[in-house]
Amino acid sequence: MAQEAQRVEEVSTTVGRPAWQSGVIGGLAGGLVMGILFSVMMPAVIENAIPALVGLSGGIAGWFVHMSISAVFGVGFAALVTRSEIPARWRSYRGMVSLGLVYGIGLWVIAAGIVMPVWLGAVGFPNPPPLPNLTLPSLLLHLVFGAILGAVYQYLR
Repeated sequence: MAQEAQRVEEVSTTVGRPAWQSGVIGGLAGGLVMGILFSVMMPAVIENAIPALVGLSGGIAGWFVHMSISAVFGVGFAALVTRSEIPARWRSYRGMVSLGLVYGIGLWVIAAGIVMPVWLGAVGFPNPPPLPNLTLPSLLLHLVFGAILGAVYQYLR
C-alpha cells in the first residue's frame, strides 16, 4: 500500500506539463536574465559573437539566437533530470536548483569554453575567443542561467 501511495504521488506531480515544456520555459527564463546581463556586462558577445554562430549579426539577431539556444539547453536539462538514476532527494526545489547550477557549470566549460571558440573560428569570426574560453564573468552568467533554469523547471513540474 505504501508503494502504491508513493507511485500515485510521483505521477500526480508530473501530470500538468511534460518535462520538455518545463525545460523550454525554464531555459527561456534563464536565457532572458542571462541575456540582460550579457547586454549590460558584455554587449559585444550578444551583439556580435552569438549571432555570428549562425552567420548573423546585430543585437536582435543575437537575442534570437541566444534565446533559441537557451530553450534547447532547457530541453537538455529536462532530459537529464528526468532520468531514473537521479535520486529522489535531488527532485526537491533546492536539489533542482543545485542540479541547475551544476548544469550551468557544464555549459560554461563545454559550450562557452570549448564549442563556441571552435565554432566561431570555423565560421571565420574575426578574433574568436581563446581556447578554452573560461572567464569568470562567463561562469557567473552560466550559473545564473542554471539556477533560474532549475528553479523554474521545478516550479513548473
